[in-house]
Amino acid sequence: MTATTQARPKGRARKPEGQWALGERDPLNPNEVFKQTDAPLNVRRRILEEYAAGGFDTIEGTDLRGRFRWMGLYTQRRPGIDGGKTATLPPEELDDEFFMMRVRIDGGQLTTEQLRVLAGISTDFARDSADITDRHNIQYHWIDVKDVPEIWERLEAVGLDTMEACGDCTRTALGSPVAGVHPDEVLDATPALEYIKKHYVGDPELANLPRKFKTAIAWLPDMAPEINDISFVGSIHPELGPGFDLQIGGGLSTKPFFALRLGAWVPLEEVPEVWLAVVKLFRDYGFRRLRNRARLKYLVEEWGAERTRQVLEEEFLGRKLVDGPPAPTPKHTIDHIGVHRQKDGDNFVGFASVAGRTSGTALAAVADAVEAAGSARVRLTPYQKLVVLDVADENVEALVDTMRPLGFEARPSHWRRATMACTGIEFCKLAIVETKKRAADLVEELETRLAHLNEVLEHPIAIHLNGCPNSCARIQVADIGLKGQIVTDENGEQVPGYQVHLGGGLGEDLVVGRKLRAHKVVATELGDYIERVVTRFVEQREVSETFGDWARRADEEALR
Repeated sequence: MTATTQARPKGRARKPEGQWALGERDPLNPNEVFKQTDAPLNVRRRILEEYAAGGFDTIEGTDLRGRFRWMGLYTQRRPGIDGGKTATLPPEELDDEFFMMRVRIDGGQLTTEQLRVLAGISTDFARDSADITDRHNIQYHWIDVKDVPEIWERLEAVGLDTMEACGDCTRTALGSPVAGVHPDEVLDATPALEYIKKHYVGDPELANLPRKFKTAIAWLPDMAPEINDISFVGSIHPELGPGFDLQIGGGLSTKPFFALRLGAWVPLEEVPEVWLAVVKLFRDYGFRRLRNRARLKYLVEEWGAERTRQVLEEEFLGRKLVDGPPAPTPKHTIDHIGVHRQKDGDNFVGFASVAGRTSGTALAAVADAVEAAGSARVRLTPYQKLVVLDVADENVEALVDTMRPLGFEARPSHWRRATMACTGIEFCKLAIVETKKRAADLVEELETRLAHLNEVLEHPIAIHLNGCPNSCARIQVADIGLKGQIVTDENGEQVPGYQVHLGGGLGEDLVVGRKLRAHKVVATELGDYIERVVTRFVEQREVSETFGDWARRADEEALR
């Protein structure tokens, strides 16, 4: 089968998927129409010259709900619209006149100067809102389009921006939060992240992909490499030395698919070239007919690793890749919480907020605390956490104590440490239920109810809450994944609740969580349910058995 030939089901012609490489250029859905009508990146000029002056009511519809995303802007949900109306109301009834804004922070790397600017934008323009996302962005709410030019000016003055933080483009690239300082790191991937950001983000040739494209590049496997569109993970070639194992096609949402290894080893200096080739492969061969099939994973699943590598080499690289060994697989999630020794003798200290929720006021105080501890470097993580680098031994405890009242714990409970949540119905137009506040309430509940298990559990049990099926909070790879939906309570009333997924994981436990048949939990009973299922795990587990191991083998009744 040649690279430009698709297998077709017997007996009927295959519908065009909108693959550019096959000459299928006609737009097949409304998103493809507006991208073809006017390039998404052109909206930046209109924001600066027209919309900021004219205000929300002057914004053209396909800019508002389409091209604005390429500038890191989504309309947020109008307050007071319940979850049952999420998929039924037209967009103009769901839209508020304010925006969610994502600041792009590739590699999660920040200076305290940058952190202060982020804090100031929050307090001045975003009603003190700020969330740390699981793609180590900072996410604001309540942004008025009139304020966007000044926000961009402040960000750009310190080397930050919102370019392509959303949209059908190359989103914020994940890196290791401890790149350059971790004692187990052999090769710092930061130069590759910086090169890609400088040369390719904002390139019009790469700004019309079938859908979003997520990147992870790091020596350590601490950035969920299995669920990104492309990941480069540290691997030592037996003859050529340190480099990176290439994995592509990962993603979750309604159809989880773990990235495939291509069996290729890539030296650091070639990472940007190979990354660019994969982006172009997706651009040209990706499916553009149906939005729910427009991710790279669908193409990779259909082609398989061997053919994907063949097309990549022959059509986009023009050379063979080097065969290489797989990257080591972590046994447990690497979240960097706590105090850890750096390779230079100083310490990095990882802190947990509650599900990433913080504020501009808190971030400004964090910058003060970090500098008082003798550091100027902060990292955000793919697990909604914050890490401070370069802390001398004598400054560690003062930093830990100062950060605690700001909402950041270096020695958190298991429940605070391993709970994640998406934006939820408070601001997201796709959400069906509340997540951030529910996560905060749940952590507080469990810290009281299950305090007696603090010394019994060897590892935290990850609880991820998502407001809709899209899995922004990675519910399918959590120990306990909770997908928001409207459910029927014992009185026959329609109320917010969650579908339960159990026993998912990454690394050595690479598996999609088990979905319990016909099992839903109403939001008000979530604490009861988790206390019940965790208690049963402790009672029934075998020696060295993790929660995931137990959840995958346990009788369904034990999991209800």
